[in-house]
Amino acid sequence: MILIGILVIAFLTNQGGILDRLATSIMNRGNLPSPVLSQDWYVINAVKKASPSVVSIGIVRTVPIVERYFEQRIFGDFEVVVPQIREKGTEKQEVGGGSGFIVSEDGYIVTNKHVVETPDVDYVVYTNNGQKYESKVVALDPIYDVAILKINGGNFSPIELGDSDKLQVGQTLIAIGNALGEFRDTVSTGIVSGLSRSIFAAGGAGQLEFLDEVIQTDAAINLGNSGGPLLNLRGEVVGVNVATAIDSENIAFSLPINIVKPIIESVKKTGQIERPFLGVQYVQLMPETAEDLGIPFDYGVVVSDNSGESAVVAGSPADKAGIKDGDIILELNERKIDESNTLARLIRDKKVGETVHLKIWRDDREIILPVTLGSVPADSGQ
Repeated sequence: MILIGILVIAFLTNQGGILDRLATSIMNRGNLPSPVLSQDWYVINAVKKASPSVVSIGIVRTVPIVERYFEQRIFGDFEVVVPQIREKGTEKQEVGGGSGFIVSEDGYIVTNKHVVETPDVDYVVYTNNGQKYESKVVALDPIYDVAILKINGGNFSPIELGDSDKLQVGQTLIAIGNALGEFRDTVSTGIVSGLSRSIFAAGGAGQLEFLDEVIQTDAAINLGNSGGPLLNLRGEVVGVNVATAIDSENIAFSLPINIVKPIIESVKKTGQIERPFLGVQYVQLMPETAEDLGIPFDYGVVVSDNSGESAVVAGSPADKAGIKDGDIILELNERKIDESNTLARLIRDKKVGETVHLKIWRDDREIILPVTLGSVPADSGQ
């Protein structure tokens, strides 16, 4: 009763900022929101906490300057003025954009690969305080739609990274980004609509990319939001906004931050991405699909790529081990592969150079293939 009385007094008077300090303490401890506080308070403070770390990324291309002029020409007895155009030098123009967020005091930035994979352009970073920086693409992840940029300087405000494995369906989320490449620091809210989704998303050059374990949310994520952070109510990044479903309303996807954390640490330490790599694309085997195919399993993944290309990366550990298109990978080191133990998650917990044993269903029988995991192939940017 005494505590309730203090909360009521604090709420009515907020003497000495008691309410703010109490709420901040609750939020930092990770407890559920106090009923005294509205959700608005948490959203506002999460945005305030994260915004200094969110950046806009401008794509700058050198384009010709075209001017219009007129020529006088004589046709028989007539003199006419004919409009003409000509090139008069070049200039740099911003032709697109995306979002990102700072993850270190010395200027490392996370964004999507498809935001910064265009050749022969420059990428300009605008920080929350209006400063402009030239950036360098340090690494592009060929498996996940992730890129790491670097800007020169120091004392930047790194964003706090959360734990995406603790997300629950129905949990409130916040997206921040450069909506449509025009409206910087745009904030939208939604909930976790689904977890561990597998999708094919359009990449920057129009190719389809397979993304596994993504978070589905109904927070509005528009063109230009790509690469921006998806936050929880504590202002921690739990995802990297990556794609939206075409011809749908309120269906967007984000990469879990726990997938991105090893990429960040690897680039900081070695300057490139070093993490376990198998080299297959796949789709989750659903019970109804297994029944249609006459397969005696309702778990596992099918090595398949609906783009028409081989789902086994040439020269990859999977290729060297003899994995083929159409194989069904059932287990990794005797652990069943299903929606709760995805292949991507099981591989993520391994080390480069470690040998794993895959149980595979092929030609109506089980076989065991040992595979020595490699490192993600180097794919540096400009």
